Amino acid sequence: MDEYRAVDLVLRARDSGLSAQRILLDVIAPAQALVGEEWAAARFTVAQEHAATAISDRAIAALSRHRTTSGRGTRGRVTVACVDGEWHALPARLVAETLRLRGWQVDFLGAHVPTPHLIAHLHANGPDAVALSCSLATRLPTAHATIAACQAAGVPVLVGGAAFGRHGRYARLLGADAWAADADSAATRLEDREAMTPAYRDPADPFTALPHLADQEYTLLSRSRRQLVEQTMTGLRERLPAMSGYTDQQREHTREDIGHVVDFLVAAVYIDRAEILADFLGWTADVLRARDVPAHTLLPALDVIATQLHDFPRALAIIDTGRSAVIQAGGPAHSRTTEDRV
Repeated sequence: MDEYRAVDLVLRARDSGLSAQRILLDVIAPAQALVGEEWAAARFTVAQEHAATAISDRAIAALSRHRTTSGRGTRGRVTVACVDGEWHALPARLVAETLRLRGWQVDFLGAHVPTPHLIAHLHANGPDAVALSCSLATRLPTAHATIAACQAAGVPVLVGGAAFGRHGRYARLLGADAWAADADSAATRLEDREAMTPAYRDPADPFTALPHLADQEYTLLSRSRRQLVEQTMTGLRERLPAMSGYTDQQREHTREDIGHVVDFLVAAVYIDRAEILADFLGWTADVLRARDVPAHTLLPALDVIATQLHDFPRALAIIDTGRSAVIQAGGPAHSRTTEDRV
């Protein structure tokens, strides 16, 4: 919570001979990762997490002002942006600053960039590549559309961020030209001109890698998202009488939590990967347990969601995998399958 000491620390490290790139990636980045871990473990409040993130951002700004390079890169020009709806901008900024240090001219567009505005920027400025950041798997359908739009504009796409799964397993599935695990490898991939040369793709059909979308489960789920959340709230009130005593704030928090579960389910159905929901539920179970809330409190919501989706076989299978993740994280020892409940 001390911005002045943080900035002083990075500048003294720079003056003592530690490179700016190492300060970004070996000091600021792991410190920021620790911030997230501390919030998840309930040792940081939201206010402390926000303050720490702002301090990390200020430390990056202070370091960038002391760059010895001009910022007018000689390797080429790259646009760095977060996909529409992605508000976690600090990882993308670390990539942008690293690329500048490696000799690139960088247009950093920040968080939550609407796809039409990103494409307009690409047409206006003609970068050699675009680097897209996506941390939350709920934004993967948007990331897919954005990747296709950038490539249709003739610009190859490098992607990164936790949303693309372990080892970037969803990056190629969504048609990205390349994936990078961190800022160092992002710079290395961009420097490989052959790797970043876009292959021919039929612009009329960018979704051929996801043939399961033909079953319409994703379309129907995404369109009925609000209704599904509200019906789940109604079903929970019937199953959990204690909800009648909730305050307005508690009800709103419950609605938000259900919304997150539904959003990750929708993303899992889009990609057809059950681990997207399971990983989120396992993480959520850990967060709840750190706040003395039993993990099995997630199960009634999954039950109610499942009863509404009896005509969605892929969604039901994904929910079953999610239930198993909750149980493994600390739920009851025995539970019925979705088929039993339905």
